[in-house]
Amino acid sequence: MIRAALPEDAAEIAAIWNPIIRNTLVTFTTEEKLEADLASLIAEKSASGQSFLVFEEARKVIGFATYGPFRGGPGYKHTAEHSVILAPSARGRGVGKALMNELERHAKRAEIHQMIAGISSANSQGIQFHKAIGYEQVATLPEVGRKFDQWLDLVLMQKRL
Repeated sequence: MIRAALPEDAAEIAAIWNPIIRNTLVTFTTEEKLEADLASLIAEKSASGQSFLVFEEARKVIGFATYGPFRGGPGYKHTAEHSVILAPSARGRGVGKALMNELERHAKRAEIHQMIAGISSANSQGIQFHKAIGYEQVATLPEVGRKFDQWLDLVLMQKRL
């Protein structure tokens, strides 16, 4: 079941996100997410009209998706960047696609015209997933990220909503 995230979901979201931060090149960040910060982020997104969704199965959060501004300034107000992250048990089962469908519906209602995905080039599954749901690769920014003593490329993918 897809629903709006609640601040009380922060612990389960952190349990999904932090191993990815700690152990993979999927995200360039090295700072783990704190439950209190996630609870605040969920509340802020809700208050500002941006979506933060979770996929819940058997009363457990197994994935989430959210979007926010792509860049600052009023000229970019119709473009957003999203994140979609799944627990290992949720991958390959349509959970990500369902989350993205709902997230994109919300974004359209919020007058978002373009959705951007910034994906680590080390995340080939993420790139393939986005291609499968209609995103087009529009750029590769070479060596703009650094993690685990490696330079990483950022792949930008875009979908017109």
